[in-house]
Amino acid sequence: MELSGMEFHAFHGCLESEKKEGNLFVVDFKARYHLGAAARSDSLEDAADYARIYEIVAREMAIPSDLLEHVAARIAKAIKEAFPNVFTRVRVSVAKRNPPVGGPCAWSRITVRI
Repeated sequence: MELSGMEFHAFHGCLESEKKEGNLFVVDFKARYHLGAAARSDSLEDAADYARIYEIVAREMAIPSDLLEHVAARIAKAIKEAFPNVFTRVRVSVAKRNPPVGGPCAWSRITVRI
C-alpha cells in the first residue's frame, strides 16, 4: 500500500529562518499490508483507511521539528500504532525542497522503516 506525494507547508529545520518561513515538504508512505480480510469483505473496517493515514501524516507534519529523521520516525510510529493489526512494515520518506546547504540542491530526503 502506498500514498505518494503528500505535500505540506511545514516548519521543520534547525535554522531560525526555516522555523519562521517554513518550506514545502513531500511525504511518501509505503507499507506491507495484510489485505486478506479487506479483499474478502470489501469493507473499509477491514482495510487501511487512506484518509485516516493522511490525517495522521498531516497532524505530525504540523508539529515543528529540527530534524527530518524525527518527523519521519514520528509519522511511521503513529501510523503503525493506529493500524497495529494491518501493517507489518511501514516506510515513510520526508523530503524538503531547497534545503539550506550552501548551494543548489533540489531536495533533501530521509527515509525510515519500522
